[in-house]
Amino acid sequence: MSYTRFAIYYLPPEGPLGAFGAAWLGWDVARGRPADQLDVPDIGDVTMTPRKYGFHATLKPPFKLAAGQDEGALAAAVAAMAADCPPVRCDGLQLSNIGRFLALTPSGDCAALTRLAEACVRELDAFRAPPAPQELQRRRDAGLNARQEELLTRWGYPYVMEEFRFHMTLTGSLEQGDLTRWRDTLAARLPALPEPFYLDAVALVGERSDGMFELIQRYVLSG
Repeated sequence: MSYTRFAIYYLPPEGPLGAFGAAWLGWDVARGRPADQLDVPDIGDVTMTPRKYGFHATLKPPFKLAAGQDEGALAAAVAAMAADCPPVRCDGLQLSNIGRFLALTPSGDCAALTRLAEACVRELDAFRAPPAPQELQRRRDAGLNARQEELLTRWGYPYVMEEFRFHMTLTGSLEQGDLTRWRDTLAARLPALPEPFYLDAVALVGERSDGMFELIQRYVLSG
């Protein structure tokens, strides 16, 4: 399989949460195939934006490979990084509003999660090709503060380092009046959320030629 972009994700292990995420979004990123979507009115429209990425949390945002790099070298670097990083523990996961979309976010002390994401961004940066000017402009058009502009220039993405926020996206942008309805819909269908929440592996994923992301390999955090 040839991939157009790569990213580092957290993917939930096989079990109720991962199965729910696949059924909610209609795409099973771990298996690289469509999933039977839940029978909820308008769910297809609400999940259209996050569907291609699968149910995940981004640790290193999608990037094209830099000149001279290849997938094998990237995989080896991810494996080496994971071997140096310890597993992460938070109090749990919770359903949250982030602006106008809904996601699962961690509760409790998230400093270790931020450190893991920072390691993914820093240690794998040599594999990232510079973003195209139109990509940079699209980010700027969304409105960035001075620090986010610095991060965009340095790392190709504005929401890294201290601007990072771990989240597992469940919807696209919603109308303000629809947030409560969709939050209630999700709350009624979510499986029991983990308490505590452990992140003990990272996933290298690839974007296929059809635009959908799929798991390439998981790597256990063993530092």
